[in-house]
Amino acid sequence: MCQILIIYTGGTIGMMSDPKTKVLRPINFEQIMDNVPELERLNCRIKVHSFDEVIDSSNMNPAIWSKLAGLIQEHYDDVDGFVILHGSDTMAFSAAALSFMLENLGKPVIFTGSQLPISAIRTDAKENLMTAIEIAKAKKNGLARVPEVCIYFDYKLFRGNRAFKYNSSKFEAFRSPNYPILAESGVHLRFSINDIRHPQPDQKLIIHQKLTSDVAVLKLYPGIGAKVVENILSADVRGVVMETFGAGNTSTDPWFIDLLKQAIDSGKVIIDISQCKVGTVELGRYETSKQLKDIGVANGYDMTYEAAITKAMYLLGNYDDPKQIKEYMEMDIRGELTVS
Repeated sequence: MCQILIIYTGGTIGMMSDPKTKVLRPINFEQIMDNVPELERLNCRIKVHSFDEVIDSSNMNPAIWSKLAGLIQEHYDDVDGFVILHGSDTMAFSAAALSFMLENLGKPVIFTGSQLPISAIRTDAKENLMTAIEIAKAKKNGLARVPEVCIYFDYKLFRGNRAFKYNSSKFEAFRSPNYPILAESGVHLRFSINDIRHPQPDQKLIIHQKLTSDVAVLKLYPGIGAKVVENILSADVRGVVMETFGAGNTSTDPWFIDLLKQAIDSGKVIIDISQCKVGTVELGRYETSKQLKDIGVANGYDMTYEAAITKAMYLLGNYDDPKQIKEYMEMDIRGELTVS
């Protein structure tokens, strides 16, 4: 019989309305189980690890990601898959981070949660939890169907480092416009076989628990001033995710390019991603991005903001040479980007 480890970190799925104050408060996993008696019919053993203190996902941070990676390493040989219950607000960050931290992953790590508490009448929590477990235990010829870090929400399975939360009021909370969904739940579970990554045979799981928060964000807008840009680029960080226009375009004003070059020359890695949710950065296609390529700005291609941030945290935490970090930043290492 298969065995699944559920890691309960917190989030809306584990909330219940206080009958007196009507304020949502966290409940323990046993109370979640009481609301989903159907779990007993899944024909698999469920182990549970609950955080001692459940957290709101707004308080998520690299230390907790490291703890999650450690739990997966600790139980990796004992279970067939993992389901992580997590608040949806920062779920895409956590899924992306774990995808970089778990090299040669051969078992499913499925993040899920809900928009309504599990005790609510119209909750999406039950379906999300039940199907996430079904996916985590799904095998073909003895091998996991989806040996990736994923997000399951509202009948769709997304690659974890390709998704982002786009809606706070609908059950359809996540999207992945630059990469196909990996599975869809209906009457049957349908897997997109050609879009799922598999580790090389006989390669063992490698855990990378070292991350750094030395990352700043420079989001451009028309009329942004030199002082704003200078303050961000002079921050005591080693990496800057720069959100640009369209296909990676920025101002061509000399002061702007000079500030970027000074930051790069000082050892900072600057990653260019687009503010557009669909499409990719094409450095050098337009005059407004050619200079960026010439001075050494890294091409983030079609990475999500969440993937760019967590990939930078991972690379900066494990490598020292800015040139090497830039090289890996532009490389597809976990299915997070499409090199055009």
